[in-house]
Amino acid sequence: MKKGILLVNLGSPDSPSPKDVKKYLGEFLMDERVIDIPLVARTALVKGIILNTRPKQSAAAYKKIWWNEGSPLIVLSERLQKGIQEQVDVPVSLAMRYGSMTMRKGLQELVDKGVDEVLLFPLYPQFAMATTETITVLAEELRQAHFSNLKIESVPAFYNKPDYIEVLANSVKRHLENKNYDHLLFSYHGVPERHIRKSDVTQSHCKIDKSCCVTPSKSHEFCYKHQCLEVTRLVAEKLKFKGGTYSTSFQSRLGFDPWLQPYTDRTIERLGKEGVKSMAIVTPAFVSDCLETLEEIAIEGQELFHEVGGQDFITIPCLNDDTEFVSLLSKWITTWVKTPVEI
Repeated sequence: MKKGILLVNLGSPDSPSPKDVKKYLGEFLMDERVIDIPLVARTALVKGIILNTRPKQSAAAYKKIWWNEGSPLIVLSERLQKGIQEQVDVPVSLAMRYGSMTMRKGLQELVDKGVDEVLLFPLYPQFAMATTETITVLAEELRQAHFSNLKIESVPAFYNKPDYIEVLANSVKRHLENKNYDHLLFSYHGVPERHIRKSDVTQSHCKIDKSCCVTPSKSHEFCYKHQCLEVTRLVAEKLKFKGGTYSTSFQSRLGFDPWLQPYTDRTIERLGKEGVKSMAIVTPAFVSDCLETLEEIAIEGQELFHEVGGQDFITIPCLNDDTEFVSLLSKWITTWVKTPVEI
């Protein structure tokens, strides 16, 4: 059997025009694992309200961060793919869950190279319904419909792997070196609280309180909140941070349902009002810098911090195509290629 790799990231509009943004948002928000409400209600919400109001606003945000080469998320993902391909001996393709760089195209590219066994690599350290799960579900649907001879194996969440934590901690340390800051905020993409409960394989453990995430349970294998808190804990432990000098928050909430808290914007505001003059922020739910990191955090977050009296606002880039990160993913892939064991 010939093996190949399919890296999968979230996706991006083809351009920052309202038309392309609307098309992209329509596909993204109509995913039943992103907005997990009945189809009729989801259609009414997305097509009847959101797509008639949000594309123009989102397009303006995309224009602020768009690069000459294109979407930052796409460009950075392509650089990551290129870096990995230079270090491994099997074909490495790149796809997006949403947008024109489809997973079907990515799988077809591998098949055209003679691949019949694929390692599906969702570029998300933590598991979530709206990220890892929707990728693996679509991959199986595509396999059944178009690639019945393909064997597809998926990389599980790698949030707590010691070598990943080391790479992430090294990046944080390097970007904070010789910089003075009072507080480091770990900001993760938010999800509705109901997603946490739906992902609870025990159907009883997750209470969305202060205890369940630190109480051992098999539900943690699929608990996004636990996995985010673990990344914070492990990096802080690795870098020997003192208590009170760092915290965790969740960004990018949508709608009026309860989402994971505390919210990032309110945390930034609170820190500024409490007298924090210099803060740093890292976004470990994202592998590649994107709209949520470059605009929501680096632009809007900084403006908010300054409005409430803050001064220095340090944004730590995602791992992107960091040489240590490229080498780590290449090592994992090489292990999978050479042995049948889980990486």
